[in-house]
Amino acid sequence: PALTEERRKEFVKQIKKEGEDAKVAVRNTRRDAMEILKKDSGLSEDELKRQQDEVQKTTDHNVAEVDKLIDAKAKEVMTL
Repeated sequence: PALTEERRKEFVKQIKKEGEDAKVAVRNTRRDAMEILKKDSGLSEDELKRQQDEVQKTTDHNVAEVDKLIDAKAKEVMTL
């Protein structure tokens, strides 16, 4: 049977919640990586900054990917 509009909206809400959980996990990984970098006393200030920038860049990319997946899946569910 076809999904009702209300049921589709419930699915979209669940998709967004799962997506937000995924983004939180990505940010937690970033936090852990930053802590590890700070504890590594063998890095110069410049190298530490470069590594932190790289971690942030990767985090931003992954969060953007999650956002794209959320939008695509929500759109797919609403057009079923």
